[in-house]
Amino acid sequence: MALGPLHDLIARHVMTADRLHADDTTVPILAKGKTDTGRIWTYVRDDRPFGGADPPAALYFASHDRRHEHPDAHLAAWSGILQADAYGGYNGL
Repeated sequence: MALGPLHDLIARHVMTADRLHADDTTVPILAKGKTDTGRIWTYVRDDRPFGGADPPAALYFASHDRRHEHPDAHLAAWSGILQADAYGGYNGL
């Protein structure tokens, strides 16, 4: 993947934040002879409202479904304050 190193650099920056905002949204994903509904998982760091000096950034992952395994895997090594909607898939975190 040509952009893998850039994604990894952004991931390291985002995942060092003490607080993250998490959300997912539907996106069309091409499938054999049709279009399925997939998900884009977004994790945003922006500590500027709290006096932070680090630049804001957003990290994206894609999946074919909304199972809790996805945020569990994305945030497995992260700890801090997670701001998210009431989606039950975040409860295991």
